[in-house]
Amino acid sequence: MTFPSRTTQDRYRNVIPASHASAVLGGLPAATPLRNGANTKKDPMQRILIVEDEQAIRQVLAFILRPVGYEISEAGDAGLAMDEVTRAPPHLVLLDRQLPDMDGLRLLKIWRADEVTARLPVIIVSARVSEADRVAGLQAGADDYIGKPFSRDELLARVQSVLRRANANGVPEIREVAGLVLDVRSLRVTANNQQVSLGPIEFRMLNLFMSQPDRVLSRDQIVSRVWRSNAWVDQRTVDVHIRRLRTALTPTGHQNLIQTVRGVGYRLSVPTPPAMSHIPGRNGGDSPLP
Repeated sequence: MTFPSRTTQDRYRNVIPASHASAVLGGLPAATPLRNGANTKKDPMQRILIVEDEQAIRQVLAFILRPVGYEISEAGDAGLAMDEVTRAPPHLVLLDRQLPDMDGLRLLKIWRADEVTARLPVIIVSARVSEADRVAGLQAGADDYIGKPFSRDELLARVQSVLRRANANGVPEIREVAGLVLDVRSLRVTANNQQVSLGPIEFRMLNLFMSQPDRVLSRDQIVSRVWRSNAWVDQRTVDVHIRRLRTALTPTGHQNLIQTVRGVGYRLSVPTPPAMSHIPGRNGGDSPLP
């Protein structure tokens, strides 16, 4: 286990209340329970993304969460956070409001406006703790709001509560269309039980399509959801990656799921079988052509 540096400990003695400082910053054993005796051990597959520009605070949050079994990933700005959520959606995001490239509430609204991330569990962790700030965060779509300074017990209890509600809502982690299966947690794709090898851009594209089957997406929409917000991507680059995606799906016959809608963009849809031709039968009915 990696403990926060001495500089971090000194700096954040006041961020964590004194009653918890020695536990959080001084090396708390992994099995230590909450004050109420509840077991804090979690499923190790649950992953939390910490979006916070100050490395020292990310370090403190990770130091609290890792010992009780959470997998941690980090992002220091909104662009990296969007990339990380698109690459591998976490079970929960801890989001600071004051990011260097975008206000945290704006990032949250972007996630809530996108069908793919609309139900992504998000807890705001911010030093802005007035009633107006908390209301603004909750109205923007946050599942909870934690003010700084915070205690270890409060953080763990609120994280556990939000994750419990998210699990009860049954947010799907496996997408399946016509024998094509995408696991958003393990980043694996199979087709007819055969492993499909995809690059990161193709995986993001397929995840986007499979989360919204039969919906036509323009090239601009694909660019905004697959590439980071400040990346410049020519629309024809989308066509190149679509061809790569179709090529990867060809061995199992799933390439036709990715359909071109001329003049608009692309969609994922199960092809409609061709209509069978008929000729009049001897009894006056229709008989299929051989």
